[in-house]
Amino acid sequence: MLAIIDTVVMRYHRFLHIPEFLIVVGAISLILVGFTKVTPSSTPKPQTMPIIVPPLLKQHDTVAIVAPAWWDTNEETIIKETKRILHDWGLEVVIGNSVGARHGQLAGDDKLRLADLQSMLDNPNIRAIFAFRGGYGSARIVDSLEFNNFLKHPKWLIGFSDITTIHLRLHQLGVVSIHGEMPKHFPDPAYATSIHSLKVALFEGTAQITSKAQGYNRSGQAIAPVVGGNLATLCSNIGTPTDLDTRGKILVLEDIGEQLYAIDRMMGQLERAGKLQHLAGLIIGGMVAMKDSVDMPFGKTIEELMMEHVGAYNYPVAFGMPISHVAPNLAFLHGAIGKLVVTKELAQLSFDKR
Repeated sequence: MLAIIDTVVMRYHRFLHIPEFLIVVGAISLILVGFTKVTPSSTPKPQTMPIIVPPLLKQHDTVAIVAPAWWDTNEETIIKETKRILHDWGLEVVIGNSVGARHGQLAGDDKLRLADLQSMLDNPNIRAIFAFRGGYGSARIVDSLEFNNFLKHPKWLIGFSDITTIHLRLHQLGVVSIHGEMPKHFPDPAYATSIHSLKVALFEGTAQITSKAQGYNRSGQAIAPVVGGNLATLCSNIGTPTDLDTRGKILVLEDIGEQLYAIDRMMGQLERAGKLQHLAGLIIGGMVAMKDSVDMPFGKTIEELMMEHVGAYNYPVAFGMPISHVAPNLAFLHGAIGKLVVTKELAQLSFDKR
């Protein structure tokens, strides 16, 4: 384009007055831009920093519970049962100021929730931080968090759903965290296996998640960092400071209570944003309580619509993995190197002991 404009300048500048000359050059520029392929400048660079794994928990370590998102009507029972379980693990428990606070749907206003989480991140005596529950709220405070002190004494952060946003920020720093159960479900016996998987991840630094073969699975094997979480939350982070670079990684997706057309739209957003083209593998966890219109149904199953967006690629795909908003919701090491194997018999995600 610059060469063409230069030609116009050399040949015709003597015959045009300044205003006319500028109009001609401007018109040519606009025409040529219309025919020029624009490459998005927002595409993130591949992450190359070293992986930081926090120290495994041991007897008598101190852990904290904070609420970066919603409060809960069952708070007293949740805290009582969570403390009992964590004490059985040999841990000391500190309850943050945001637990029990209320500000609309949020567990206290942004200032309180930010200060509470920040203090636990900064405290070198706290070895792990449990998010009380999900819902919404992490995105309102994540950009204000400081990690200088945290990086001197890395610790585990545990949660899922809305907490996906904080996992994404830690992944940008190279820090492994745990996508797993939160105190909200600790009182429910249905989550015993899920909670045990969390204990194994925290004390042994390993995880293994297996599911039976599904009809839409695509066989293959991948060894790569495992990232992701809640689909809607991942999409809400696109174009923000916590946008996830998915290239060369195993991506995990799960969600709850969405319309089928909304899932299709979000998958389309991931694809249009370049998040699906260069994966090492794809894991679809629980797609729970999906909704559809009775009068005007979407016309595709969740598996069909998702495969429409990834069918052209050749990485392994595993549906039905027990990573979900309902039990079982097995823990995995977010940002750590995992191995995904998908065969005609089963799908398995595993992490070696740290």
